[in-house]
Amino acid sequence: MIQLETFTFNPFQENTYVLWDETNECVIVDPGCYDASEQIRLSSFITDRGLTPVLLVNTHCHIDHIFGNAYCKNKFDIPLVYHKLDHVVLESGKNSAMLYGLHYDESPSADKYLVEGEKLEFGASSMDIVFTPGHSPGSVCLIAREEQFVIGGDVLFQLSIGRTDLPGGDHQTLLDSIQRELFVLPESMEVYPGHGPKTTIGFEKENNPFLQGL
Repeated sequence: MIQLETFTFNPFQENTYVLWDETNECVIVDPGCYDASEQIRLSSFITDRGLTPVLLVNTHCHIDHIFGNAYCKNKFDIPLVYHKLDHVVLESGKNSAMLYGLHYDESPSADKYLVEGEKLEFGASSMDIVFTPGHSPGSVCLIAREEQFVIGGDVLFQLSIGRTDLPGGDHQTLLDSIQRELFVLPESMEVYPGHGPKTTIGFEKENNPFLQGL
């Protein structure tokens, strides 16, 4: 059974997730830890829980989701994975940080690419990898079907959706992704987004102003 912990990091208030199961193997998703205090919060949680990191995952590679890639890669010596179509986004990280006037330890490149339709596996657990472009060209969501939750990146938020005005974004593509991959899920399925509080598929179908009529 997969458990998770949420951390909210960096000036963009990004949600970083640690997922683990009964084997104590864990996966770090979208490490947004920006400074030493945030890095310590993340690593201390992992150490104090007796968890063993085995994978570092980016749902997409915008700067707020990759601030901690270099730290986590160096600290835990684990593979970094993201979708190949977001590699160009990762490569723009340095320029993005300069644009915002923020410090950035440049992220390493992927050790392996996430592939839609395959499984993300750790410990005794697995999650489905689904391709949900629109916010970025290679955005993915991770679905834990047994536990009934989604790690959604910046695809779907409580009462909102990911912005599409950044390079590689496309509004209609994002709407299509939500309809095709997320709105087919059970309405009780919880969504843990890249920013803000968790929500459910049913709540967003009923109330999200960007998604009425899908």
